[in-house]
Amino acid sequence: MNAKQFATLIGFATVAAWIGFGFGEAILCALGAAAGYAVAAIMQGEIDLAEVQARVQGRQTQPPPPPPPTRAPRVQ
Repeated sequence: MNAKQFATLIGFATVAAWIGFGFGEAILCALGAAAGYAVAAIMQGEIDLAEVQARVQGRQTQPPPPPPPTRAPRVQ
């Protein structure tokens, strides 16, 4: 299932819940689906919690510094 199909399914389920239960319950269903998606993405390694935490706190993650240059051995 690709992202467009998944978004369509969530949209349909939200509207179906809205019609069947009411607006508040539909929002709760959508939030529950988003939470389940987030948990699955974290477990599969698609979301890095350290990076998310750094973004929320406003810190910028910096890549590690490059290794020092190495000199080739001199051949005599």
